[in-house]
Amino acid sequence: MEVDAGTTSAVGTDNQPTPVLRGRSKAIHQFTQQTLPACKPVLTPAWVIGTFFLMGVLFIPVGLISLHASQSVNEIVDRYDVDCVPDIFKNNKMAYIKNASVSKSCHRYLKVHKHMKAPIYIYYQLDNFYQNHRRYVKSRSDEQLLKGLGYNKTSSCEPQAFENGLPIVPCGLVAWSLFNDTFSFSRGTKKLEIERKNIAWKSDREHKFGKNVYPFNFQNSSFIGGGKLDTTIPLSDQEDLIVWMRTAAFPSFRKLYGRIEEDLEEDDIIVVHLMNNYNTYSFGGTKMIVLSTSNWLGGKNSFLGVAYIFVGSSSILIAFIFLLLHVKNPRPYVCIFLKDEGQFSNGCS
Repeated sequence: MEVDAGTTSAVGTDNQPTPVLRGRSKAIHQFTQQTLPACKPVLTPAWVIGTFFLMGVLFIPVGLISLHASQSVNEIVDRYDVDCVPDIFKNNKMAYIKNASVSKSCHRYLKVHKHMKAPIYIYYQLDNFYQNHRRYVKSRSDEQLLKGLGYNKTSSCEPQAFENGLPIVPCGLVAWSLFNDTFSFSRGTKKLEIERKNIAWKSDREHKFGKNVYPFNFQNSSFIGGGKLDTTIPLSDQEDLIVWMRTAAFPSFRKLYGRIEEDLEEDDIIVVHLMNNYNTYSFGGTKMIVLSTSNWLGGKNSFLGVAYIFVGSSSILIAFIFLLLHVKNPRPYVCIFLKDEGQFSNGCS
């Protein structure tokens, strides 16, 4: 350790006496003159090598545990946006999605490869959808979501602020583009119930969406973006909207659709009955449905474990490199003690 300590001299320049500072004044003077006592750690080779090695010993086991936890999560992922398009529309998907007379009903068959313990979370995944686009993110009014028609400063919602001279609730492009594919599940002849309550953050339900705010004039134009809302249900209870309004940071994202509250056994065949309503074909996006379990670490995500292992391995590698350099070219350990003008310090290197 290197220690510096400062004192205030009673003799000034030109042998002129200076007032002796005491108490708070002395502390302020020492602080402004940077003469407060200080303790500075000396980074000796042993300290540096030991610190890197200790980081590696701690990080690698944490990474292995996190990676094992992530791998223990069971997931079923199925892309359906291409296979659910009828053969006659394979070369013109836009004509299919825009034609209201064409049935959008589709069935998918998912095989359970490992036992999945309830609750089983249902997600929809979109790729190449930039919810983080600045113009898109700004096109909303959080005050209106909370206060409803009582708040009319919705210029940020353009071009979805008014329709036919009347305000839109909820306004903005984020709400306008609400995901509207629907899913139901069955196993054999038994329908699997989907729990769609409590899929949104509690703080969002209670503090960001009004309990007395109802949809008004929503999706009433000729150009409809996504799903419609039930005008008899307040926004605070429309959790699919609340989930959608929490915009994603990346162009590939998952959002929670619901939960299955019963176990799925190995080799079960799950039939997914879906309505392929949402238009991702206009921007080259993809749609997937995901069934996933969870554990203490959350869902399936290997990034945290890999990051810990990488940092731990790098730390050990750096420790060995520093150790070899120190063995080859050792640095002498010298301590120097100085005492000058009332100041005392020592340094070791």
